Amino acid sequence: MRALESDEKLVMVMAYTQDMLVRGELIAREGVRVSIWLRNQDLSDYLHLVNPQVLMFGGDAPKSITYSEMYVPTQEVVAFHLAPPAADPLAYDVSEANRMMLSVTALAGTFSIQARIRVSSQTELGQSLDVLRTPWLSLYEAEITNPYIPQFNLQVPMLLVSSNAVSFGM
Repeated sequence: MRALESDEKLVMVMAYTQDMLVRGELIAREGVRVSIWLRNQDLSDYLHLVNPQVLMFGGDAPKSITYSEMYVPTQEVVAFHLAPPAADPLAYDVSEANRMMLSVTALAGTFSIQARIRVSSQTELGQSLDVLRTPWLSLYEAEITNPYIPQFNLQVPMLLVSSNAVSFGM
């Protein structure tokens, strides 16, 4: 790993793909809200993670692997959040008119995410998703589980999910 610049920091994050969970440190500029990192306009094609721990799915049981560095294609990421207990301020205004929190289950690869999504109170979820047309949706008060790892139960205040790679159930 290269030496950090004076205005950089390492932030522990978790990135999910269709067949993998990666927990590692992301190099970020000081003052950047890493919880919404993937919404960055000039995002790299790869998430560069340092000291990642990887769980790979696809066989009978998940396989654990570690590396000193890993480059995960950004377009393959289906969910992303700060590793607990870290948290950023939430990305919405509670006083915004005509908005509500709706309970949903998001399916991201092998992970099930029970969470709340902030949508218009004037339309149904499907219409809200069509209108948003954003590549990354915020989910709040999330509980993440995986049927292949019964002991995996993670609570996060906020995460991003890829709008074209997750399915929503109600």
